[in-house]
Amino acid sequence: MRSVLWSFLAAHVLIGSSLSGQTAPSTVAHSARTPAQEVVLLRAASIVHPVLAEYLTEGIAEAEHRNAAAVVIVLDTPGGLMESTREIAEAVQRSKVPVVVWVGPAGASAASAGFFLLMSADHAAMAPSTNTGAAHPVGSRGEEIPGPMGDKVLEDAAAAIRALATERGRNPTIAESAVRESRSFTASEALAAGLIDLEAADLPALLAAIDGKVSKRGAKHGRFETARAPLHEIEMAPWRRLLATLADPNIAFALLVLGGLGLYFELMHPGAILPGVVGAISLVLAFWGLSVLPVRTAGVALVLLALVFFVAEIKIVSYGLLTVAGIASLVLGGLLLFKSPEPALAVSLRMIVGFAGLAALVVGFLAWRAVVALRLPVRSGREGMLTERGVARTEIAKTRGGKVFVRGEIWDAVVHDAKDLISVGEQVEIVAVDGLKLEVRRVAAADS
Repeated sequence: MRSVLWSFLAAHVLIGSSLSGQTAPSTVAHSARTPAQEVVLLRAASIVHPVLAEYLTEGIAEAEHRNAAAVVIVLDTPGGLMESTREIAEAVQRSKVPVVVWVGPAGASAASAGFFLLMSADHAAMAPSTNTGAAHPVGSRGEEIPGPMGDKVLEDAAAAIRALATERGRNPTIAESAVRESRSFTASEALAAGLIDLEAADLPALLAAIDGKVSKRGAKHGRFETARAPLHEIEMAPWRRLLATLADPNIAFALLVLGGLGLYFELMHPGAILPGVVGAISLVLAFWGLSVLPVRTAGVALVLLALVFFVAEIKIVSYGLLTVAGIASLVLGGLLLFKSPEPALAVSLRMIVGFAGLAALVVGFLAWRAVVALRLPVRSGREGMLTERGVARTEIAKTRGGKVFVRGEIWDAVVHDAKDLISVGEQVEIVAVDGLKLEVRRVAAADS
């Protein structure tokens, strides 16, 4: 029995070893046939605002869920909100998937806030004929921020860019110069200065160039495997694309002014309907755009005050003074509408002047129409009957009245001149109205 048992155990071990030896090659073969991990592609081609931040952070989270080989953010931005920039940079730093930021295609830029996003990437790349930098904090119209507040904002931005550059193994001194001295760099200059890792003309060249490289994550290191990886682009949803468009300062300002003018036109011409509907929708969209942007209450108040001045111009004879006040209020409101140190978050001066001119034309046209209407002769009521002409239906004398046909109706009438006698069928002209009785005279006599 003992020998049989040992024989059984030996056979069992040999069979298990045989099966194990057969399984290993199969597993290796299966692993070799596993398709390459995909690369998730995100596009950031607008100012940096909460909508873009939401899209990029969700895109990075989706890449983690897909266990992607890398995330590539195609960047082209003039700047934007610092709060949204920090939110995106934090999402990049927390990402479990390596993140590549590529400034492209040719002609693109990563200015101001975009420079911070470029420095936050595991791997930073730029296409030829692109530029980055110019991250010095400025006022909303591009001016220097004076006093202690300017020093505070500058030091905060300089510390943030040093931290990002050091974390990613880039040159913190030169990166800081883009903040303190507002330096800008072409792709080749940024590469030579150690701010980016490579130049790549397009996405295929980028993926081939970073394949096998180690991502810079401080003590943590990850290796890119992108040479044969398929691209999976996560596009911004249509509704989010609409919201991103509304979050543009110029679009928000344009909708605010157009909405006000639409309602103004509807108030001046009740029943037109279309201007009122378009104006109401424009105002709702404008207020949503303003809700995600750093807005000054004084700026919004000045724009609305301009509309009040325009309405008053129609009601009050001011000889154009209220229109001038409205235009001045509209221009000041546009200049003060947004509070941000980023020039990208300010309304274009050309747009402000253009809409001020449009408002002046609309108000001037309506005011002219109102003046013309006031100068027209009265067409209704007692005054409207004077000088109207009709036809005598009976003989008309001073002592005895008669009937005249005027404006499709039969009226009682008497002659204006006691000596006059109007025969049937003669044309008459009304010279006075006494209640429901008309005083008339022969047209021939009036013409002579």
